[in-house]
Amino acid sequence: MKISTKGRYAVRVMLDLALHDTGEYAKVREIAKRQDLSEKYLEQIIAILNKAGYVRSTRGAQGGYRLAKAPEHYTIGMILRLTEGSLSPVACLDTEVNECERCDSCETLEVWKQLDEAINSVVDHITIADLVRRHNERLENLNYSI
Repeated sequence: MKISTKGRYAVRVMLDLALHDTGEYAKVREIAKRQDLSEKYLEQIIAILNKAGYVRSTRGAQGGYRLAKAPEHYTIGMILRLTEGSLSPVACLDTEVNECERCDSCETLEVWKQLDEAINSVVDHITIADLVRRHNERLENLNYSI
């Protein structure tokens, strides 16, 4: 499984909005500059996040985007599934009922199930708030080492 730029950038955008939450809406131009992303590509990603209700938007001179909920409410898994679709390592695990005709005799199925569980365990237990904490700790450690 490989996470596309869309998935990675969506996580970065959500983190950026959490880190720069001043109570005001952030403009796409500002986010794109901070994250070194194309404004056009960022608009596509933020449209997905907006449609899903992960971010709120407002129009006009003071318009922009902000998180719809607190950072604790968004897991990395939620964001990746929104942008990437299934995170399953094999197609036969994409649905609750395995419809693969070989599932009863597949010797590798347990490997794929364990890998799927491991992936989900990681991405479903890390929130945007956790990434904010990691960011702040890293900055604090950098300040101590200077």
